Amino acid sequence: MKDIRKIAVFTSGGDAPGMNAAIRAVVRNGIANGLSVVGIKKGYQGMIDKDFVDLYSTSVSNIIQRGGTILKTARCEEFHDAEGRRKAYEHLVSNHIDAIVAIGGDGTFTGAHIFMQEYPDISIVGIPGTIDNDLVGTDYTIGFDTAVNTVIDAVDKLRDTAASHDRLFFVEVMGRDSGMIALHSGIAVGAEAILIPETVTYVDQLIRQLERGWLRNKSSCIIIVAEGDDTGGATQIAERVKMKFSNYDTRVSVLGHIQRGGNPSANDRLLATRLGYEAVEALAKGKEGVMVGLEHEKIKYTPFALAIKDKAKLNLNLVKIAEILAM
Repeated sequence: MKDIRKIAVFTSGGDAPGMNAAIRAVVRNGIANGLSVVGIKKGYQGMIDKDFVDLYSTSVSNIIQRGGTILKTARCEEFHDAEGRRKAYEHLVSNHIDAIVAIGGDGTFTGAHIFMQEYPDISIVGIPGTIDNDLVGTDYTIGFDTAVNTVIDAVDKLRDTAASHDRLFFVEVMGRDSGMIALHSGIAVGAEAILIPETVTYVDQLIRQLERGWLRNKSSCIIIVAEGDDTGGATQIAERVKMKFSNYDTRVSVLGHIQRGGNPSANDRLLATRLGYEAVEALAKGKEGVMVGLEHEKIKYTPFALAIKDKAKLNLNLVKIAEILAM
């Protein structure tokens, strides 16, 4: 087993509510295990730029409730090249860093997997932090619950104005490759239709569904569209529907990056805290090259190679429920 005395923690990729709670847990459990803890600013870019900061228990006070990440995050093209990774490695070694906790999504873990193959003397453990909830090895990723609740809050408000004006709202949510946010939030707000990348959208079928609702005196409709839907997004599908069905006043609302912001929910704070704690415990047990997840209330270690190869699959029963209840 490697002798680990000093660990680093960083956040990478898109920010997700709850990342700060994970950082807090890593720092405090690291200290409890007798380790020195360093924060790397702006993910892999900070590793290359040697943007390191010592972290103490007081460094992470009063952050559990804050959205975003105190360590910042950034994309890093330079890390894609072997020379960039070599520079990062040299900076880690010169700062006597033995192991890393990487908080992020599949892009973060892809970088970690390649880095460990080239420099196996640096142990890395990952924590799933992404609002998309698209990683295998964990029931939920940090930030997903908060993002869904943000969508629900916004759509509840849109529902009020939609009902007042006989409006049809197409609401676009994040999810370029995954319909998780759209599906969960769509069911929770009682959307009349949910359009996601994993299923084919048939415009004529959608219009027939709207016509049936109109005949039943439905005064308004909400359709949730994941940005990666095969129609091209909310604006495109709204235009196509409006050309053939003009009974409603059709509007489009793109929620965008508000889904990344805001104070993390209780579920995300608890999940992030547990995974942050367990990431340090994993390193203490000699684990490396794995993502720490939570499945059925049990900690699970998923190798990076598997975490980046497969995508979490939608619950098909939820898809069926959404279709039936939208009738």
